[in-house]
Amino acid sequence: MNGSKEVMAAAIKLAVTGSIEEEKALIKQLKSEGVLAAAVNYGGEYISSIGKIIERSIIAAHREGVIGVAHNEEGAVAGAAHEAIAQIDNKALGLNIGGKIGIARLDEHICVAMYFGVGLVHLNEIAIGIGHRVI
Repeated sequence: MNGSKEVMAAAIKLAVTGSIEEEKALIKQLKSEGVLAAAVNYGGEYISSIGKIIERSIIAAHREGVIGVAHNEEGAVAGAAHEAIAQIDNKALGLNIGGKIGIARLDEHICVAMYFGVGLVHLNEIAIGIGHRVI
């Protein structure tokens, strides 16, 4: 692994894991390949959840050691998370969203991928948003 494409693939795989066990196993595998990774679930009404989703992304990245406390690292995660969210604006406006955030970092590349379930009750659409930054 050596670049943005690989880190993007790792983040997407993490965002679509089906269980906590699968998530932890993938994080362990990625670490053995030199990729730092984290995942976290989220949900709520789209507009009111945007800030919380970005915050959860930063906290998860800190918790798993994907980033340190430097403002440029936090800003990279926040920017990539915001980009991923913005990609589903047209689908999610006025609806509820829920899903999982996958974060992966290899050297200076960091990617945030979000799996979204968008809708009401059981009438959901699905989407994936992706953001990439270089630290």
